[in-house]
Amino acid sequence: MPLVNTKEMFRKAYEGGYAIGAFNVNNMEIVQGIVDACKELNSPVILQVSGSARKYAHHAYLYKMVEAAVEETGLPIALHLDHGASFELCKDCIDGGFTSVMIDGSHLSYEENVAVTKKVVEYAHAHQPYVTVEGELGQLAGIEDEVSVESDKANYTDPDQVQDFVTRTGVDSLAIAIGTSHGAFKFKPGQKPQLRFDILQEVMDRLPGFPIVLHGASSVMPDYVATVNRFGGKMADAIGIPEDMLRQAASMAVCKINVDSDLRLALTAGIRKHLAEKPEDFDPRKYLGDGRDNITAVVKHKIESVLGSANKA
Repeated sequence: MPLVNTKEMFRKAYEGGYAIGAFNVNNMEIVQGIVDACKELNSPVILQVSGSARKYAHHAYLYKMVEAAVEETGLPIALHLDHGASFELCKDCIDGGFTSVMIDGSHLSYEENVAVTKKVVEYAHAHQPYVTVEGELGQLAGIEDEVSVESDKANYTDPDQVQDFVTRTGVDSLAIAIGTSHGAFKFKPGQKPQLRFDILQEVMDRLPGFPIVLHGASSVMPDYVATVNRFGGKMADAIGIPEDMLRQAASMAVCKINVDSDLRLALTAGIRKHLAEKPEDFDPRKYLGDGRDNITAVVKHKIESVLGSANKA
């Protein structure tokens, strides 16, 4: 099976009331940890790459690792550009074999966002095979890779704009801002996370059957936070999105839920614990292997408890 785009994935997810996990990848161990879980649970998956991850690992290496994952598992896997900052970056990824791209024009004026998104869509949809495009309306707070938005600059998606935006741009899916946030430090201590399901419902009413995306949706799993802290970390104030809220979103119009911070925490916790307990060990296969096992455990948990995508491949 070759790499796939997200069109059929999202159609099935919308109709089935579940979501597809979109997991950020940076190296081989992360790719392997994710797909091992998906293979065990027979789940479709989106492996996504940020611009900075692409610079770090290099396009060809990441592409070939994802191709190897498809060959080894036989699963439907999409390779997606996360937070594409420009038409040029999106074009480069499309030309390089990505099956899905995100153009993030959320920091621009509305008309500029429409213009750049439409330009990417026209190029992607003319490409063979067809490449799907994700746009974004509204801005999430937080810091993660290329994304850095102060809390006072964040804004919820305006439902009055979504139908016009989708119609004029032709995007295949839309990331909206309903209260999630990038990074592990999403909220202030004592602040209660709350998703705006009223906005999501209004978007559903205006765009029936259209797939919605949630960014910044890591739950910042407490066991891994505790492990990182125990071995020298400073994650005490990390607060994530409650998983029951994410599951509710997945049962509605949300067909793609992005997870990055939880993977970073799991990998880091495994490595720190291993090296703290076995300081004499200098074999990267051992400490990275522990981190990879943690990633597999996280992804299995997300599939079963949040996404609902087990046995949907």
